[in-house]
Amino acid sequence: MSGHSKWATTKHKKAVIDAKRGKLFAKLIKNIEVAARTGGSDPDGNPTLYDAIQKAKKQSVPNKNIDSAVKRGAGLEAGGADYETIMYEGYGPNGVAVLIECLTDNRNRAASDVRVAMTRNGGSMADPGSVSYMFTRKGVVIVPKGELTEDDVLGAVLDAGAEEVNDLGESFEVISEATDLIAVRTALQQGGIDYDSAEANFVPSVQVELDEEGAVKIFRLIDALEDSDDVQNVFANFDVSDEIMEKVEA
Repeated sequence: MSGHSKWATTKHKKAVIDAKRGKLFAKLIKNIEVAARTGGSDPDGNPTLYDAIQKAKKQSVPNKNIDSAVKRGAGLEAGGADYETIMYEGYGPNGVAVLIECLTDNRNRAASDVRVAMTRNGGSMADPGSVSYMFTRKGVVIVPKGELTEDDVLGAVLDAGAEEVNDLGESFEVISEATDLIAVRTALQQGGIDYDSAEANFVPSVQVELDEEGAVKIFRLIDALEDSDDVQNVFANFDVSDEIMEKVEA
């Protein structure tokens, strides 16, 4: 089990009831706006928009906010910002490789936020390409367990191009090539299996095992990065065992 994925799932649950909920909502809304701008306002013809809307609904973002974001993105309503995606690379404590994906309308502010969060939390910026080669773009679908077994999920997605199904405790993580993401998500839907999110993420090819102290430091760094409104996602190549995860959560 990947401690990183398990930690991310735990964090997602907490985020819903967290004071940062407003920040989470804003990031989900931004995703929808950008998806509508790049692929059009019809979710049926724009899978990226479909998945962005589904994820927002799962996190209880009100429908009216979702509809407004789609309209702004598609230019049907005033007020849409011109967001661009920027990737920053760096190293966290213990040599953990960190990829920071920003969605911003102010490149200077984003760069400044990322740099400050990194330097204040034991991290350092790295040159483009020096970290990203350790990650591969993959399709990642998170499926809540409920009554499902790993075989149920595997049976539904195997022919659609899924590469592996990981048990994260309270959910399953289905990994595929990024190009097979829509096929995998569709196979789950056709199999009557609910899912929490389906998105293309950066998955590390090598992982750094962390002890309790190292885990606390990297979690602190990622929290600081995600506190920036411009930071959309943080990917890192650490792994934490279940035992250490429990200690950190305690």
